[in-house]
Amino acid sequence: MLCAGGAWAQDAPAPAASAAPAVAPTSEAPPAEIPFALPHAGFVRVPSAPTAWGGPRTGSEATLSDRVVSYRIQARLDPVKHTVDGQQQLTWRNRSDRPVSAVFLHLYLNAFEGEGSTFFTERRLLAAHGGSRGIAPVKKGEWGYIDLGNVEQDGAALKWRYVHPDGGPQTDHTVVRVDLAQPVPAGGSVTLDMNFHSQLPRVIIRTGYVGKFHMVGQWFPKIGVLELPGERGAAEPRWNVHEFHFNSEFYADFGEYDVRVTAPKDYLVAAVGEQQGDPTPEGNDLTWHFIQGDVHDFAWMAAPGYKTLDGEYTGPGSPRVKVRVVYPPEYEASAKPVLKASIDSLAYFSGTLGPYPYKTLTAVVPPFNASEAGGMEYPTFFTAESFVKVKPKTLDEYLLDFVTIHEFGHGYFYGLLASNEFEEPMLDEGLNEYWDDRMLRERGQKVYLTKPLLQFFGVEPPLDAFMLERMTGTLRHPSDPLGQNAWDRLSSADYGTVYSRTATAMHDLEERLGKEVTEKAFRQYYATWHFRHPGIGDLQATLAAVSGKPEVVAQVFDQYVYGTERIDDRVSDIVSEEVLPLAGTRVKDGHREELSSEDNDEAIEKQRDAWKKAHPDAKPGTGPFPWKTIVTVRRDASPVPQTLKVTFMDGSVETVRWDDDRRWARFAFVKPVKAASAELDPERKIYLDSNKLNDSRTVEANHAASNRWGADFAALLQGIYALLGTL
Repeated sequence: MLCAGGAWAQDAPAPAASAAPAVAPTSEAPPAEIPFALPHAGFVRVPSAPTAWGGPRTGSEATLSDRVVSYRIQARLDPVKHTVDGQQQLTWRNRSDRPVSAVFLHLYLNAFEGEGSTFFTERRLLAAHGGSRGIAPVKKGEWGYIDLGNVEQDGAALKWRYVHPDGGPQTDHTVVRVDLAQPVPAGGSVTLDMNFHSQLPRVIIRTGYVGKFHMVGQWFPKIGVLELPGERGAAEPRWNVHEFHFNSEFYADFGEYDVRVTAPKDYLVAAVGEQQGDPTPEGNDLTWHFIQGDVHDFAWMAAPGYKTLDGEYTGPGSPRVKVRVVYPPEYEASAKPVLKASIDSLAYFSGTLGPYPYKTLTAVVPPFNASEAGGMEYPTFFTAESFVKVKPKTLDEYLLDFVTIHEFGHGYFYGLLASNEFEEPMLDEGLNEYWDDRMLRERGQKVYLTKPLLQFFGVEPPLDAFMLERMTGTLRHPSDPLGQNAWDRLSSADYGTVYSRTATAMHDLEERLGKEVTEKAFRQYYATWHFRHPGIGDLQATLAAVSGKPEVVAQVFDQYVYGTERIDDRVSDIVSEEVLPLAGTRVKDGHREELSSEDNDEAIEKQRDAWKKAHPDAKPGTGPFPWKTIVTVRRDASPVPQTLKVTFMDGSVETVRWDDDRRWARFAFVKPVKAASAELDPERKIYLDSNKLNDSRTVEANHAASNRWGADFAALLQGIYALLGTL
């Protein structure tokens, strides 16, 4: 642990749970010398400077990332009280060109101390307007918090106080300002020694305990990010240190973590990073030691009775990766699928984006009643789903694989690319969802929403992952731009569409740019921005430059990332009529003659009769006269390049492009045969279209859909009757 002067001492006693701060916190801080990021900051259109965050990492540097901070933490778990007492030595480097007289720390766990926090204030508002995780009631004794104790700089006690960068309630205690005894000079570093006491909540969201299981995240004082000019749109240095919002996640500098965790000897501990040898006995406890560099967060779990399943990944450019699944006995069936999906994910993401650079990957299967701890990501460490049985071609199988792939994928978009999840959640949740769906597509993995028995009777065909995304994306009336920040949202349900709408928008952009071009662009995005902190403008700039189609990329970003446009193109009508001779006067052999309607009709019938005799086996829709087909298409929302396919009675096809801004258009075709149908987007490339049912029309009524549903229902009834007959 840490002595008062900052020396590291493993045998120092843990701080008392009731340790008091050196100075009682006040309700508000005086103006900071360096301003905060704006309370409602969101997407950044402007690309970052080429030198932002130290410039692209070439691989020849001494460390993978430009390490800004290091943490040395000694933590002790009390499994009965569900508390963690810790001492921490934090060293931070001032990257700016000016002295820094105050630093800011996140105390994330205080989001769960009471209903007065920003987290709970927004939970009441947003959850009331749409479902969300993290909304279970908190009972007596189930709250969580973190008490910051003494903070010292070179032995001098420092003053600290709560601040509210986003103008949240005064009862929010998730950010503190620490006034330094001596400013940190430009390019210099400061080391702070502190102790803290964390009371874990019963799992509310991402972190907490259930029974003897402890998922310990957001548990230690964590320094904010000082952004510099040219980084994510900043014109001057600014502290990006937002309060802990209900829908928000995290943003932090890269650094090194050296963490020792002491827990009862019958507990298994798993954590971010590489375990340093076997745990060290201390009476009835064991101390586990983990080190990991070039990451920006640290989390761990501890529980008795847990089992492990180990595997390994080797691939070009990556070290040998030890893969471990940690699981409770009741969910043993989940362990092998999670291990396989984890190793498959390592291969896919390494092959399509860039090599996985770490030596470990740990997946935790939460126990019964701890689902709120599932589906959460940290660097080299994530939590998965939990199922007692995992049958093939079921929704359970799909969810277990998808959540594993999704949480691993965060290791790239949240972890290695280190996007600002406060202000630009699309860059993590959205892009990760898109890349997960691409992996599922490559796997040929489908979504089964019904039980196997119903599938047997043919009631439901499987869906691909992207189709499921468009079904859940509220494409008809999107409330917020995809690039909006995490907390300025109409509801939690609308925030949830960051996942599905981003995946759908990127799917459609891929269709316009091409699969290979899109993949090349994302490889470049990763190569340029991993171990840095890109903004949305950096993503757009990379896609535009690599694809060579900046106007296409700009249209998609303007409509969906920066705006709330939607697509709804439709076939309004289709008319196919014979081109018949017309009554009236005409000039023949230099003389004008008149053809009456009666004579014209008679001549037409004669031609029909003669043609039928000459073509006794003619197909419907053919005859002696050509057919003129007119298709009217309408645009009820934003323009998008469309393909119109017209199919004729003889099976022939005509296609035309509708690639302009007209609100409606008519296309005419003259053919020897009658038209059968017209269809927009025949290859089903435009998933953002909010209503695919109006994309096609037939010349004659088509009852295929109702017949299909009737047949499905009849098949189901027949199956039930057959089953009953065997009883």
